[in-house]
Amino acid sequence: MPLEVYVTPVTPFEQNCTVLVCTATRAAAVVDPGGDLDRIRAGIDKVGARLAKVLLTHAHIDHAGAAGELARTGGVPIEGPHRDDEFLLEGLPEQSRMFGFAPAEAFRPDRWLEQGDTVSFGDCELQVLHCPGHTPGHVVFYSAERRIAMVGDVLFAGSVGRTDLPGGSHRQLIASIRNRLWPLGDDVVFIPGHGPRSTFGQERRTNPFVADA
Repeated sequence: MPLEVYVTPVTPFEQNCTVLVCTATRAAAVVDPGGDLDRIRAGIDKVGARLAKVLLTHAHIDHAGAAGELARTGGVPIEGPHRDDEFLLEGLPEQSRMFGFAPAEAFRPDRWLEQGDTVSFGDCELQVLHCPGHTPGHVVFYSAERRIAMVGDVLFAGSVGRTDLPGGSHRQLIASIRNRLWPLGDDVVFIPGHGPRSTFGQERRTNPFVADA
């Protein structure tokens, strides 16, 4: 399952929108298209891929703000997040006004995701891990073959996601990281929702919020 990974920062929040491309079929899944659709579409065209699916880790505006428009104009489904983020998806228009984003469409995904689900595009498959804490319905997408995870706002290089927003829970967030992410292995590279990528091993050694020590 050869998988190409391209990251494009979008929105004023510099959110890492990840485009995953199946090498064999050139089918692309876009993870967290928060905005700047022209930039996202141009990136897909540049690598000779075709949009097949939109995937969402969670329903905050900088991750999901342009998902409805991208799926509608591209004629593709939206999968994710977990159903517990439904209230945030319904509130996307209000979120866009609150944070000064372009108007966002409220939408219902074509498929809610659960712990243990898989999502596929082309010949590629990703595992789904439900990792609440930043939001109640946050999910992580993991490629076992590439040893790479798209973790949204659960974990960052040197930090962890905020838990002071509606539905957040610090206790749940730490449990999600330690019980769902760490068992995947220290060598796994992760792309966070913001900032540089890192590995789970590096964070277990040095992250002041979740280091083993």
